Amino acid sequence: MATITTRDGANVFYKDWGAKDAQPIVFHHGWPLSADDWDSQMLFFLSQGYRVIAFDRRGHGRSDQTDTGNDMDTYASDTAELVNALDLKDAVHIGHSTGGGGVARYVARAESGRVAKAVLIGAVTPLMLQTSANPEGTPKEVFDGFRSALTANRAQFFKDIPAGPFYGFNRDGAVVSQGLIDNWWRQGMEGGAKAQYDSHRGILGDRLHRRSPGDHDSRAGDARRGRPDRSDRGLDPQGGQAPAQRHAEDLPRPVAWHVRHAPRTDQRRPARVHTGALIRGFRGLDGDIGPALLETSA
Repeated sequence: MATITTRDGANVFYKDWGAKDAQPIVFHHGWPLSADDWDSQMLFFLSQGYRVIAFDRRGHGRSDQTDTGNDMDTYASDTAELVNALDLKDAVHIGHSTGGGGVARYVARAESGRVAKAVLIGAVTPLMLQTSANPEGTPKEVFDGFRSALTANRAQFFKDIPAGPFYGFNRDGAVVSQGLIDNWWRQGMEGGAKAQYDSHRGILGDRLHRRSPGDHDSRAGDARRGRPDRSDRGLDPQGGQAPAQRHAEDLPRPVAWHVRHAPRTDQRRPARVHTGALIRGFRGLDGDIGPALLETSA
């Protein structure tokens, strides 16, 4: 396996496909997955002549199961070390979820000439938590419930998430792919529980974002946008059924509009990203390919 060793001794796995003189695209995966979550997109861009790189964030996948450094600053530092080791220049960095936060932190600190574009997809930045300044965010109790479920029964929890809200399989009329569910579970269980817990707590939870007094219920905002009432499903902050005992249909609704959904191969739809780039379209290549960066405008 190809790895680099960071300055603090962590071994970080990566895959690097394509001509070394082609423009590189670096993929940053979401929590709690691995570089494998980007395989379809990597194959697509490889076929378009790009050099494609994806890596398992420390504590995830085939990288070391670190018990320290599971935070955005260290993720950005690890990315810089990988970029330097591979001498990547004018790279496009694409990040989903937690990976989007890593992209934002890395790009802000990157050496001149290293980054051409950045794309954030359903990213944790700038703020996911519901606060008085961000009333449409996700309530803190949801994040607390996720960590409780991870601690109580990680194996079951990592089945419930992809079977339910992650791919939208809990929606009426959804065509469920057991293969996608199994692959999500495999990636999650390959990582370290301590790193996954710390990452979720530090990046999505209360360590970075504090709720202010008077933060209000977001149900009215949900109704305005046609979203399901978040009080009817999810983790009950007042008690009730233990998170580890809940099934896919009971998982918190907010996750469903944070994630990438498994697309149909005939879908074409624009999706704006925080950097000002525009992802134009979804392309299919032997099945689900996910969001493809066909054109960008910075």
